[in-house]
Amino acid sequence: MKKVVSILSLCVVLLLAACGVNGGSSSSESASGQSGSGSESEGKKVLEFWHIDPGEKEKIYKEAVDRFEKKHPDVEVKMLRIPNDAYKQKLAVAMSGGNPPDVFHSWGGGWLKHFVEQDKVLDITQNTDFEHFNKLALNNSTFNDKVYGLPLSMTIDVVFYNKEIFEKYGLQPPKTYEEWLTIIDTLNENDVIPIALTNATKWPGAYYLMNFASRIEGPELFDSAYNRKGRGFDDEGYVKAGEYIQEMVERDAFNPGFNGVPYDEGQGRQLIYTGQAAMMDMSISFLNNVRQEAPEFEEKLDFFVFPTVEGGKGDQTQIGGATGPVWSVSKDSKNSDLAVELLKELTSTETAQNYTDRTGSLTGVKDIVPEDPFTKRFYDVVQNATHIQMPYDQTLPPEIAELHKDTTQAIFGLDMTPQEAAEKMEAKAKEVLK
Repeated sequence: MKKVVSILSLCVVLLLAACGVNGGSSSSESASGQSGSGSESEGKKVLEFWHIDPGEKEKIYKEAVDRFEKKHPDVEVKMLRIPNDAYKQKLAVAMSGGNPPDVFHSWGGGWLKHFVEQDKVLDITQNTDFEHFNKLALNNSTFNDKVYGLPLSMTIDVVFYNKEIFEKYGLQPPKTYEEWLTIIDTLNENDVIPIALTNATKWPGAYYLMNFASRIEGPELFDSAYNRKGRGFDDEGYVKAGEYIQEMVERDAFNPGFNGVPYDEGQGRQLIYTGQAAMMDMSISFLNNVRQEAPEFEEKLDFFVFPTVEGGKGDQTQIGGATGPVWSVSKDSKNSDLAVELLKELTSTETAQNYTDRTGSLTGVKDIVPEDPFTKRFYDVVQNATHIQMPYDQTLPPEIAELHKDTTQAIFGLDMTPQEAAEKMEAKAKEVLK
């Protein structure tokens, strides 16, 4: 009897597994989205396409895929959305296991370069229409003069502020750091948190170090330190940037406990929506947050570009930004020519116009002017930009990128001096960068 029960139990387990009850894919990772570049489905060539975006962005990608499939009726594109937090690890495993998707999402910069150096990404230089893209955006996926990704989207970080609060206390958007400090003092005197900061995940605070360093020494400082061309991450410019951050902390510029507040959960944004805080340095995705979470607040919302510093070499035409999605093709793709054609559809003028008009985002495609008046102002900032500094944590190799975020958070927490942070960064750079 025991043997019979055991056999029956085993049969049930096998049946459940076959039905997908155990180990079935999540709602965002469909069973049809298993990787396997160049596979066949009912006589059609199959392209696996991985991305991270839900909602309207996913709809726009799907429409581009539909247009591609209409042009190529012998091809099936299997889309797979993977949540952002899990995506990087899943793609790294697929890449190292020799089973990557044909087309995949990246952010360009060091993260993509890591796979390029492993010879995992297709060189698409000969297939790239350079006049179709914003040069600064395309540069972020170009290494050694070879293109490895096409940018659909780009963003910038600006300082958002509550116009109503500024008007109440007679404040004007600051152009210099000294003017910013005066605003911070005035708001503190009136029991308003000057700046909402959500630094538990570290990247929001990293904007400040990046922006201050650029304002102090110009964007050449990072380029020199990263490319090992004379200056390092222990440069006096980085030390001074940390000192400005700590001066702001000591001036009570930020909400209490800011190093433990995550961005995604929305606590920091609620400080803005409710008028408890007046400003936030954030990417322009903040506008979409407002429209989804507190649409009535938009009439109070405005922004300014990160201020300059006295005697600094940088100016307000040098801005912080990022690209993503950047679409790339796996070098292992058995249908690489078709995968490149899919990239072109995913960055076509039609896709880019839909993307900016329906998501309030900027695009890496040239001459896509937003219809939305607010987004158009972001576009104008980019048009006037002389340099866009991509985030350090997306540009640097992973070991240095994590240290950069850790040390910057420690600077904000007054747990480390700017000099100590700079020395740790430079020591790691000497180990990792060539």
